[in-house]
Amino acid sequence: MHGPPGHHHGHDHAHGSQNRKRLGWAFAMSFTYMVAEFVGGWLTNSLALLADAGHMLSDVAALALSFFAIWIATQPSPKHRTYGYYRAEILAALINGASLIAIALMIFWEAIQRFRSPEQVAGSMMMGIAIGGLVINLISMSILHGGRDANLNLRGAWLHVMMDALGSVGAILAGLAIWWFNWEWVDPLASILIGLLVIYSSWRLLAEAVSVLMESAPANLDVDEVQDAMHETCGVTEIHDLHVWTIASGLVCLSAHAVVEEQTPDADVLGELREMLHERFGIDHITIQIEPEGFEERDIPV
Repeated sequence: MHGPPGHHHGHDHAHGSQNRKRLGWAFAMSFTYMVAEFVGGWLTNSLALLADAGHMLSDVAALALSFFAIWIATQPSPKHRTYGYYRAEILAALINGASLIAIALMIFWEAIQRFRSPEQVAGSMMMGIAIGGLVINLISMSILHGGRDANLNLRGAWLHVMMDALGSVGAILAGLAIWWFNWEWVDPLASILIGLLVIYSSWRLLAEAVSVLMESAPANLDVDEVQDAMHETCGVTEIHDLHVWTIASGLVCLSAHAVVEEQTPDADVLGELREMLHERFGIDHITIQIEPEGFEERDIPV
């Protein structure tokens, strides 16, 4: 049998350190401008700006949560946590996605109230503050971009910032319409559009996080293809009880039972299977039970 190697690898620490730096910079900028947007939204009486500031508050919380998840994943774990704290990343992504939807629902409710009772909004000041928020969000997106494809947690943080950038664009356009045409109704309308974008972006993040927690096979991996490739390995006559799942982003695990010909050395089969799974599918955390032909597992009484 070949089990998963040790939890902590040099490249994991290097990526974790780099991702923490990205999150640290994005957190500092988002927190600073969040305060500015709350003050600006209050001064201008703009719901779109306050919605954008509220979304930025969720960004700050999401970035802090993501930072914590990446940090704790690198910490030594007790013996009963055999995979360490890698799943903290997935839990953080799940919370980030759920918080985005909750914020969107709050924005919808407040926008409906504004449609019923329109309020005076200082369009020019609103637009200027929103432009500053957009600049900060674009810088934060650039900082987080490097790690978003390899890490679900970091992608959740990046999505928060991207949605906030789109919210800033909406607030800019709403401020322009109010300033030039005195269209007060554009403010709650922009808020609703921001909320719809938030829900759209968070749905996929939630779906991916739930899929990992349900221990589904990675979306980019064809389990039938993996089984066929294992079966075609020299000396293997049957593959059964095959399971492929994700512990955290980039950490895919596989377990299976392999029936082999009697004259084939177990070590040779294990070596070929491991090399093939690494080369073709990028799977390195592997547990394979070797069984001789004719072997039958006994039912264990419960």
